[in-house]
Amino acid sequence: MSSDIKIRPAEAPDCSRILELVRELAEYEKAPAEVTVSLDHFSESGFGANPVWWGFVAEYEGRIVAFALYYIRFSTWKGQAMYLEDILVTEEMRGKGIGKLLFEALIDEARKKGLRRMCWQVLDWNEPAINFYKKYNASFDGEWVNCAIDI
Repeated sequence: MSSDIKIRPAEAPDCSRILELVRELAEYEKAPAEVTVSLDHFSESGFGANPVWWGFVAEYEGRIVAFALYYIRFSTWKGQAMYLEDILVTEEMRGKGIGKLLFEALIDEARKKGLRRMCWQVLDWNEPAINFYKKYNASFDGEWVNCAIDI
C-alpha cells in the first residue's frame, strides 16, 4: 500500500482539501467550532508573499488523504526548530503507513533546513498518536502549560 502513496510538498491548489482535513481533525479532537480560519487567509498564509507555514500531502489514487503542516519557531535556548502544527491521515486510510511516510518526510525536511529539533503537541487522550510518537523515541513534557489569548 505505501508504494501507492505519493508524498509531496503542499501546493496552493491543495489548500481547500487541506482545510477539509483540518476540519476532520477538529472533529476528531472534539472541537469542530474552533476552526475559524478562512480559505483565503489559509492560502495566503501558506502561499502568499510571506508564507508562514509549509507542508506535505499524501496522495492515494490522485486524492489527498493526509497532510502535515509545519512552521519554523525560534527558541532562545535552542535556536530554530520545526514545529509540527498538524498531521492527519483520513480515518479510512489509517494503519497503512501513511503517517510514517509523512513524519519521515518532515524529519528529512528539518535535516535539509539544518534544524536539529522538531516539536509538536498531542492531546493526552490521543493514545494512537502518543503510541506512534513513542516509536520515534519522542520525549513528552508534562511540565509546561499551554497558554493563549485571543486578540
